[in-house]
Amino acid sequence: MDASTAVSESRLKGIGKVEFIAMMAMLMALNALAIDMMLPGLQQIGASLGVENENHRQYVISAYLLGFAFAQLAYGPLADRFGRRPPLLFGICIYVLAAGAAMFVPSFGALLAMRFVHGIGSAATRVISVSIIRDVFGGRRMAEVMSLVMMVFMIVPVIAPGIGQVVMIFGEWHLIFGFMAVMAILAGIWIWVRLPETLDPADKRPFTPMTILRGFGIVLGNRVALCYTLASSIVFGALFGFINSAQQIYVGIYDLGTMFPVVFAGVAMFMALSSFLNSRLVGRFGMRRLSHGALIGFMTVSFVWFTLSLMLGYLPFPLFLVLFALAMFQFGLIGSNFNALAMEPLGHVAGTASSVLGFMGTACGGAIGALIGQSFDGTTTPLAVGYFTVSVVGLVFVLIAEKGQLFRPHNKPV
Repeated sequence: MDASTAVSESRLKGIGKVEFIAMMAMLMALNALAIDMMLPGLQQIGASLGVENENHRQYVISAYLLGFAFAQLAYGPLADRFGRRPPLLFGICIYVLAAGAAMFVPSFGALLAMRFVHGIGSAATRVISVSIIRDVFGGRRMAEVMSLVMMVFMIVPVIAPGIGQVVMIFGEWHLIFGFMAVMAILAGIWIWVRLPETLDPADKRPFTPMTILRGFGIVLGNRVALCYTLASSIVFGALFGFINSAQQIYVGIYDLGTMFPVVFAGVAMFMALSSFLNSRLVGRFGMRRLSHGALIGFMTVSFVWFTLSLMLGYLPFPLFLVLFALAMFQFGLIGSNFNALAMEPLGHVAGTASSVLGFMGTACGGAIGALIGQSFDGTTTPLAVGYFTVSVVGLVFVLIAEKGQLFRPHNKPV
C-alpha cells in the first residue's frame, strides 16, 4: 500500500475494513432487496391489482429501474458538492417513505408510481456507496473491496426471494414493502452513527450547471471509463432480463413452485463465490486478465446455450441449470473489475463519475433487460439469444477500450 492509499483509508476514522465492507454491502443490498424480494410476489400482485397480462407484471421491476436510473444523475454532483453523508441519508429517507406508501396503493398504476419514487431513493445507495469506496481505495485495492462488497451483495438474491415467499405465507404482498422500509431504516441509523465524511474537502465541486456539465464531460470523454461502463451495462442487461422473467421460467416452464427461491438462491451463490474468488485473485492476476477471461467464458457458455436452444427447443431443467449457472459465475469476475477499471481514472470526480456511470449502467442495462424480458415466449431461447448477443457487444467495447489488445499488462498493485 502506498502513502496516498494510506491517507485515503485514514478517512474512515476508526471503522475497520470488515465493518466498512459490510456497510457498503448493505447499502447496495437495499437495491437488490427492492428487486429480488418482489419476484415471488409478482403473480400475487398481478392478481390483487387486476393485471391480466403476465409480462405486464414485470413493470413493477421496470418502473423501479427507471427511477433508479435517472436519479443517479443528480446524486453524484450533489455528493461532490455537499459530501457523501447528506445526500445518502436523504435518499434513504425517500426509500423508506416510498416503500411504506407502496403498502397502501389502491391500483397497479399507483404501485408503479411508488416504485418509480422507490428507485429515486435507492439511487443514492448505489451512486454514493461506489463514490465512498473510490474515496478510500484505488486500483486493485478498489477491485478487491468491490469484489467483497459484491460477494455480500450477492447473498441478498440468495435470501430475498425466500424472505418474500415467507412473508406471503404469513401475510400478503404488501408486507414485502414494509420489510424493505425497516431494513432501510436500520441502514440509515448505521450510516448516521458510524460513517464519517470521506470526501476530501479539496475535491468538492460547485453545484452549478456549468460545473456539472464539465464533470459529465470529463467522464464521457475518458475512453477507458466510457467503454468499460458500456460493456458492463450491456452485459448486465442480460442479468436484468433474467430477473424480469425468472418467475416465468422457474415456475411457468419448469413448474418449480415454492422451490423457485431455492433454485434462484443456488445460482446467486455461484455469483457470490466468483466475487469472493475475484477478491482473492485480482491482486495476483490483475483486473484485466480476470475480467477479459470471464467475458470470453461468458460468451462461450452463452453460445453453447443458444445453439442447444435452437437445436432442442426445450432444454431439460438440469441442462438449463448447468449452463445458466456457468454463465452467471462469470458475472462476479466481470462486474467488480469493470467498475474499478471505469472508476480508476476518475477519482477526482468520483461522485459525478459514479453518477454518470451508474445512470448509463442502469438505463442501458434496464432497457436491454426489459427487451429480453418482454421477448419471453414460453421457452428459454430468448434469454439465451440475449445472453450471447450482449456478450459479443460487450467484447466489442472492451476491445475499443483496450485498443484491440486483451489481457494486456496490468497496473501494479496500489
